[in-house]
Amino acid sequence: MQTLSNAIQWWAKNTPDMVVLSIGGKGITYREYADWAERIAARLIAAGVAIGDRIAICAANSFDYCALIMGVIRAGAIVTPLNIRYTAHELGEIVEDTTPRFVFADEERAPKFAELGVSLRPLSDVSALRHGAPAQVERTLDPDLPVVIISTSGSTAKPKGVVFTHRTMISYVSGFALEEGGLSSGGRVIVVAPLSTSAGFVQLIHYSVMGCSLYLEPVFVPERFLEIIVNDRINGFGAVPTFFERIAACPGFADADLSSLKIATTGGARVSRALQDTWAAKGVIIRQIYGQTECGGNATIMPANLAAQYPEKCGSGGIFTELAVINAEGNRLPPGTPGEIIIRGPGTMIGYWNNPEATAATIKDGWLHTGDLGVLDEEGMLTFVDRLKDIIISGGLNISAAEVERCLGEFPGVEEAAVIAASDAKFGETPLAIVYGSQPIDGRQLIEHCNARLADYKVPRYLVIEPEPLPRLATQKISKPALRAKYKEAATQLARVR
Repeated sequence: MQTLSNAIQWWAKNTPDMVVLSIGGKGITYREYADWAERIAARLIAAGVAIGDRIAICAANSFDYCALIMGVIRAGAIVTPLNIRYTAHELGEIVEDTTPRFVFADEERAPKFAELGVSLRPLSDVSALRHGAPAQVERTLDPDLPVVIISTSGSTAKPKGVVFTHRTMISYVSGFALEEGGLSSGGRVIVVAPLSTSAGFVQLIHYSVMGCSLYLEPVFVPERFLEIIVNDRINGFGAVPTFFERIAACPGFADADLSSLKIATTGGARVSRALQDTWAAKGVIIRQIYGQTECGGNATIMPANLAAQYPEKCGSGGIFTELAVINAEGNRLPPGTPGEIIIRGPGTMIGYWNNPEATAATIKDGWLHTGDLGVLDEEGMLTFVDRLKDIIISGGLNISAAEVERCLGEFPGVEEAAVIAASDAKFGETPLAIVYGSQPIDGRQLIEHCNARLADYKVPRYLVIEPEPLPRLATQKISKPALRAKYKEAATQLARVR
């Protein structure tokens, strides 16, 4: 049967002593992992969990968390990972929507559920099942059963629950296993993303189904990551560009042996030429990807032989995945013309949980409408431009926030930059730039820098230099919603810089 549980059992049978997970220098083998998940599934079924029941989890990355994920899936239930940074109010909205049979939480997160009326279980219950007599679960699973409801990252007004099945997740893995290159059974991959995000959850499934070893770090410490990459001979690493920048800034980077790295991918922001050149000098080509939670994580990856020359491009789709760019009327656009990116492939979601209206608005005639702006070149290579809602319309002219952010990021001292819309009596909207740097930034010179590189209407009319790093979502992308809320009165509270 084409199920995730069968894949783990297969590796447990054929590579029983291979490490599937390594956390904090300790590891667990495929055999231990599969047996642990089977005992968890048996316990859940004995507690009355039926096929299709939701089991929510709110905890930091751990062996217990990973084993519980596989145990829930083996029982035929649906994993609902919950963001550990959410407030009780935010968690309550998801709980109300998904109605989980049980909620498992670690000690730190458990108090958030005190007033939510859920059946709360301590994550330590899972730890108690790590060892014991073998269990045999007789429940047969359909490959088209849902396995997870992943909340969107929060870059929209309210997170929606993205649903994947055994079949969609295995299809996603199959496609990228063929496209990534350099990784196969026994490959070693380092992961920092929380399991509550698509980046963390999908990578756990992706690389364990492939028979790899995953190194899960609870927090990103660049020196620690560099140490693991070198000492454990890591073969694969994917992260937002700022993580690559921070690793490259480590004192030991210049002398580090990175020859084991076969694939390095990034998304969420463009790769600068300087960053690409820094890693290329160490023999590592950073390959840009494009994707979103709804398409399984990644929809396309830049071919290795072209990524060094075109670091800003994201590839032309996958072996089983198609890309297109369309206008507002749904017509395909010619090369060089920006429009909405749409995706069609077997790894995309089956829909949003309990939200048929949003599903119908997003999946049309088999195509996933991303809400993102992109442009294809003559060879069909995609360049991501921006989220459509991050387009600032100033006096009828469209301004890409990402374009202005790139310009800001090229100014010496700017380490983080975000551009949002501020209201404007004359133009309707105008760009507001928020930047951070660990060194002093001269605002006047920064605006002069923008004036020299951008058309007048694109240059920020408001500028904020933050003393602290900008807020981020769980995926480590800068949180535009938080910045919009903080600066919603910018037009009346800030002085214009131009």
